[in-house]
Amino acid sequence: MKQGFDDEYALDLESLDRVLVNVITSDKDKVISWVRGEPGSWGFLAGKAVTAYRTELDRSLTEKERQIVWERLWAFLENLKAQL
Repeated sequence: MKQGFDDEYALDLESLDRVLVNVITSDKDKVISWVRGEPGSWGFLAGKAVTAYRTELDRSLTEKERQIVWERLWAFLENLKAQL
């Protein structure tokens, strides 16, 4: 599914979700830190997610796209935390 925000770019949520799953599985120690509420863990994961998706798209993200990346990552993490 693509979600568009302007005429120039549309966000592919399926590819974004794959990137977010990869970030979460490759940085399990930071995910555990986030679950524990340790300082810096959210910023680290959010930065990794934006960088990874930017690499996937081979371009910079718009501000709205970054917000969507952060919102979806937060939702993924909250869902994971609820299952623990």
